[in-house]
Amino acid sequence: MSLTTCTIHVTPRQERVVYVSGDLAKALKLAKAQNVTLKLGSKSVSLRLKLLKKSGNHLYMTPSVYTQLRLPRDGTTMITSANGKELRLGPMIGILTNIVRGSSAPFGSRTEFIRQFMRVGADRAFYFGFSPNDVNWSQGTVSATIPLKEGGWARKTVPLPDVVYNRLPSRKAEKLASMNAFKQRFVRQGIPLFNWSFFDKWDVYNLLEGTDVFNHVPESHINPNAMQIKEMLEKHKFIYLKPTAGSLGIGIYRLTYNPKRGYYARFRRNGRNVLLRFSKFEGLMALLNRHNGSLHGYVSQQGIRLIELDSCPIDFRFHMTKNSENQWVVAAIGAKKAGRGSVTTHVRTGGQLMTPEQVLQQVFGARADAVLSSTKEAAIKLAEDIERNYRHTLGELGFDIGIDKSERIWMFEANSKPGRSIFKHPALKEEGRASLQYMYDYCLYLSRFRSRRVT
Repeated sequence: MSLTTCTIHVTPRQERVVYVSGDLAKALKLAKAQNVTLKLGSKSVSLRLKLLKKSGNHLYMTPSVYTQLRLPRDGTTMITSANGKELRLGPMIGILTNIVRGSSAPFGSRTEFIRQFMRVGADRAFYFGFSPNDVNWSQGTVSATIPLKEGGWARKTVPLPDVVYNRLPSRKAEKLASMNAFKQRFVRQGIPLFNWSFFDKWDVYNLLEGTDVFNHVPESHINPNAMQIKEMLEKHKFIYLKPTAGSLGIGIYRLTYNPKRGYYARFRRNGRNVLLRFSKFEGLMALLNRHNGSLHGYVSQQGIRLIELDSCPIDFRFHMTKNSENQWVVAAIGAKKAGRGSVTTHVRTGGQLMTPEQVLQQVFGARADAVLSSTKEAAIKLAEDIERNYRHTLGELGFDIGIDKSERIWMFEANSKPGRSIFKHPALKEEGRASLQYMYDYCLYLSRFRSRRVT
């Protein structure tokens, strides 16, 4: 396959011809007199090829061809040819999310992140955002939201994309049968869609059970009953109760058992950290049942004595992405120090964001580099095993990972649509940019526009 970049121009001529400069024809191994098929996403046009005595990589098309292909813009992009007879422009990278009509922030709170992503390789690809309602399957088009060079956004009808990056924000919407059927239509048309849906906490447990890395997963039980909770507290002395479909630490309880003093429940209510003590187990269960009706939809998870700074537990957010070679890489690591009295290490509940080097050097001294290296290796193996047992295509993962005082590595949660709050740390800005580059490279891999072959 031949792959390079080219500059697209619109010529006022009316012939059904595509004009290609000599240098571009040479790079794509095109013969002089032949018919070619010019493709963009799901659209294609059959044309005669004419070579121009012009240096540089240039392609000229007529206004009618430009309209037929529904090009989002002219200018530079990638072009590939597998056999000299089919020329593919692109890739067309579609970001599936919610759209806020008539807004300067069309993707709501995700607008800045999506804008940053669309800047990566903007001169080598066509980006657009869209919602499920924007797709016209019968015409093979999308009513897309595209970025403008001068800033701002525009609506334009474009072909179905070469690859779909799923950033739909609603767990509830993604569980609908209609949404599943919608995403399946892309797959049936040979259009890769990655990050299929949110994980529930129990999904991850099942995906890893029986794998080589299952020893990194704390003991857990779905829909625990009172007997299981009591047994886990007696065995581990503290446990967590987490909603299976929860995020941002909302609805989590930390339960502790002290044989001399009884049972403790730590949770967050009305924006405050709460700690309650119960002399008897029945009192603890009455609280949990009063708050939740039952513990259906919860997972009980073994508590781990994590490394600490200033008597505050530390865990780590590993932001994992695929790269251009379809391999998992650690794009970034943020260390999170729990706020005093908090159930979790989330910044919104008083946690502090730090770099892993800051933390590990203080805790492990000369062993810091070795501990970090082994944790990275474990994270990559966890990602590989989750992907191996998952039915759909994954492009990124967020792991909440802990290290105990004996250097054992634990994975508490895996997120298939990880947030990006760790990149707010000044020391992680570069990693934030690198993570977007990896995502772009993975889009090239899935859409068969391989960046490493660009000349």
